[in-house]
Amino acid sequence: SSGINAEYGVFNPAGEIVAKHRKVHLFDIDIPGKIRFQESETLSPGNEVTVFDCNGFTVGIAICYDIRFPELAQLMRLKGAHFLVYPGAFNMTTGPPYFELLTRSRAVDNQVYCASIAPATDPSASYVCWGHSVVAGPNGAVIDSAEHEEKTIFADVKMEEITAVREGIPTWKQKRSDIYQLSEV
Repeated sequence: SSGINAEYGVFNPAGEIVAKHRKVHLFDIDIPGKIRFQESETLSPGNEVTVFDCNGFTVGIAICYDIRFPELAQLMRLKGAHFLVYPGAFNMTTGPPYFELLTRSRAVDNQVYCASIAPATDPSASYVCWGHSVVAGPNGAVIDSAEHEEKTIFADVKMEEITAVREGIPTWKQKRSDIYQLSEV
């Protein structure tokens, strides 16, 4: 690995950087006959859990393949996240079965809003993205989504909904720390 990793900045309305994040998990896969991708040949992983404040909500950010690791999302929730955001570019092999499923899973696992943001599908590109940006609520239900085309998606984020879901099914209060624990290293 080269030590290179894209760093994503989050800016507030005044143009100030409020958070920086580097992708934690590198996309190294080999599905015979379909796709081989080895980010570790050119990138190095980031090593931080990133959350920031946005108008009274705590937002966690991770990148693309990071969504496959529920522990990272749980660490963002432990840091107070109400909303998880995953910019990414799933491909035409992994996108159809997993993109929405993983978004909904991270939302319901952590009882947070979760958005996976993707570029629109461009069949003429050298890397064809699945597209299908999606946002799910804390109960895992899809609030809005796109297909392959360019589209702005919206979610009315309500702290009351997060509270209702967390109080109705209090999984985070029922975790068994006598059997298992999650901790940031």
